[in-house]
Amino acid sequence: MKGVVFTEFMDMVEEVFSDDVLDEIIEKADLPNDGAYTTVGTYDHQEIVRLVVALSETSNMPLPDLLATFGKHLLGQFVKGYPQFFDEAKDAFDFLSNIDSYIHVEVLKLYPDAELPKFYHEQHSDKHLSMYYQSSRHFEDLAVGLIEGTLAHFNTEGTVSKSEAQWQGEDAIKFDIHLN
Repeated sequence: MKGVVFTEFMDMVEEVFSDDVLDEIIEKADLPNDGAYTTVGTYDHQEIVRLVVALSETSNMPLPDLLATFGKHLLGQFVKGYPQFFDEAKDAFDFLSNIDSYIHVEVLKLYPDAELPKFYHEQHSDKHLSMYYQSSRHFEDLAVGLIEGTLAHFNTEGTVSKSEAQWQGEDAIKFDIHLN
């Protein structure tokens, strides 16, 4: 997993919780590098899992809520770092529908060794989009936060629900996004 995810997670912990909480979870997670990450490095995704679990234990916040909060934070950082991805989209559904076909293609140009999840979509109407998420890492709650952050970025009100599903015979997580 790319180091930018780790450094942004740590920034979020400092902003939402405190420097002391960050120090505590790094110690509790017992990381091989003592929490030293660079944005361009590549690290075992189990290390971020250990950090999130440690934060959940320290904060008494459920893991899905923490990951969604992180997803919203991460989306805000993506908007700042890669505004062209957002400026080219006409609305939230346009942006979300192009994650795999455009955004992930561009991400791979920047980080050729990045292991990205796969997203597929079906637009049922102008107010209902289904997205199918496939990843061995199972960060679907993080994806919920990214989707919710996308809706907020485009000043769009809606709800996101998730369920287990199949996409072309493969296990997936289905996100149903309904606009108000």
